[in-house]
Amino acid sequence: MSSTLFSNMKYSDSLTVVGISICTAIVCEAISWLLIYRTSSYKSLKSTIDKASKKLETMKTTDPNTATIIKKSKTKKIDRVESSLKESSRDLSMFKFKSGGVVALVLFMVFGLLNSLFEGKAVAKIPFVPIKLVQKMSHRGLSGDDMTDCSMAFLYFLCSISIRTNLQKFLGFSPPRGAAGAGLFPMPDPKSN
Repeated sequence: MSSTLFSNMKYSDSLTVVGISICTAIVCEAISWLLIYRTSSYKSLKSTIDKASKKLETMKTTDPNTATIIKKSKTKKIDRVESSLKESSRDLSMFKFKSGGVVALVLFMVFGLLNSLFEGKAVAKIPFVPIKLVQKMSHRGLSGDDMTDCSMAFLYFLCSISIRTNLQKFLGFSPPRGAAGAGLFPMPDPKSN
């Protein structure tokens, strides 16, 4: 009874994709918690990054009355703390890398399942005609010329990005604030040029 009611709803395909995206995000975060967040080495790395970023923040607050000699020694200390912070952030990224493979496998399996369920079927309507670059993504695998039709892949992509990021913030699994820019490919340091 409930399955026929759900299948007759106007937005059933869209709600199915969003619901599966929510469930996938929960499963991926549970896997990440099992493999990463509950371990003592992750907790120690996170606290090291937090301490180093706070120390760096306090060191960068400048007093206009300080002498030039003190500034030179302070910049050396700041450089040491920054390099320590980058190294800890890199270690944290590599530590998270091991669960990334398992999470990627789960996401590929779910995407394959959704792709077989909604192949060639529009699951939503976009309220405007998107630009050409977005049209290629949003209309992927759909026949017809109505560019306001939205494919499952595009809706799932948007839901996965937004739901998983917000779930990580809600559960407190977002990266430490000092590690924000330091991933596997950090931004180059302007001082080194």
